[in-house]
Amino acid sequence: MQTAVFPANVVRLDNGLTVVHQEIPATPVVVADVWVRAGATNEPTAWSGMAHFLEHMIFKGTDQLPPGTFDAAIETRGGMTNAATSHDYAHFFLTIAADGLPDTLPCLADLLLHATIPADEFVRERQVVLEEIRQAQDDPDWLGFQAMASLVYQGHPYGRPVLGTADILNQRSPEEMRCFHQAHYQPDNMTVVITGGVSLAPTLEMVKHAFRAFATPTHCPPVESVVAPAIQGIRREVLRLPRLEHARLLLAWMGPGVEQLADAFGLDLLAVILAEGRTSRLVRELREERQLVLDIGASFSLQKDCSLFTVQAWLEAKHLDRVEAIVCDRIAALTDHPPSAAELQRAKRLICNDYAFSTETPGQLAGLYGYYNTVAQSEQCMAYIPTIQTLQAPDLQRLARHYLSTYNYAATVLLPA
Repeated sequence: MQTAVFPANVVRLDNGLTVVHQEIPATPVVVADVWVRAGATNEPTAWSGMAHFLEHMIFKGTDQLPPGTFDAAIETRGGMTNAATSHDYAHFFLTIAADGLPDTLPCLADLLLHATIPADEFVRERQVVLEEIRQAQDDPDWLGFQAMASLVYQGHPYGRPVLGTADILNQRSPEEMRCFHQAHYQPDNMTVVITGGVSLAPTLEMVKHAFRAFATPTHCPPVESVVAPAIQGIRREVLRLPRLEHARLLLAWMGPGVEQLADAFGLDLLAVILAEGRTSRLVRELREERQLVLDIGASFSLQKDCSLFTVQAWLEAKHLDRVEAIVCDRIAALTDHPPSAAELQRAKRLICNDYAFSTETPGQLAGLYGYYNTVAQSEQCMAYIPTIQTLQAPDLQRLARHYLSTYNYAATVLLPA
């Protein structure tokens, strides 16, 4: 796989912590983004939702920082902070003027390394998370995606909701969360990404000082090692939901993980060819010409173990069977009717421009480097554009044959109740 020159520095500290740094002299802003291999895949099944709940509790303070102190310190400097949790990671970031980093980075590190997880805050914040779950269960898109993920990843953590369930979270304790935190928030699981208007030497000194005192690791209940089973035949589920105006069709195939990045990048390109823009194959035929769908799209979502290729359509229920048959027929036809030179060039231009637009700011770069260093290695993100540019029609035919079998896929249908 070809790679371009990686513009950032990657430094592994003596304690095992990885620092990724890129100076951007033109900006007075700095982003600090801390990525931890402590997502939903790291939870024992009985602790489902713990990683996301912990994301909330991280901000409830330490012995040195009472609840709310960190947010106030960032806001009074005009900065912002947030966090997110997925199956493969949790990450916590702040955006601040460069001269504010020496004062705010130690606070972020203190929260991540020394969160006290007080029992009273645990009980209060659990109600916030439970309300988040209730709101999600009122969202047809969330319900449809979770049903589809469960169909595809039977038994694998990717098939479980990151939020967890109310039943499980109501059984969890602050002691269990402290155990999960101390087990996973360790230097060899963590990447600190700093991008923006600060040079390498002072960055390393700040990180070394701020992230110097990790808690002693604990041992949590073991995580079951599960391999997602290959889809055999057509797995189908139909959900009837209230307040749904139009039917939705979700078709999904299991894709490669990060060990096969070149194939993953190629499936990204196939998604664009199939359903991005008015002239893409499925959009042109099903929405513009036949008017069988209100809208249709395709996407590829890269994940560490095994990824997800999806086609989603919004349509009248009477067209469901016909649209599914056409989508499958057009995907199968990729093996016999590969993209033309013009079609391939259009898709490459779209995907390369989108990549360029998504890597313009310090925050976007920090997210890109942190994600790749969590699931693979940060330098591998540089292979994306060169790999896309080298892909030809026979490569896409091979990928369609290998990953997008129209005899083996998952179909989730949402119908108005």
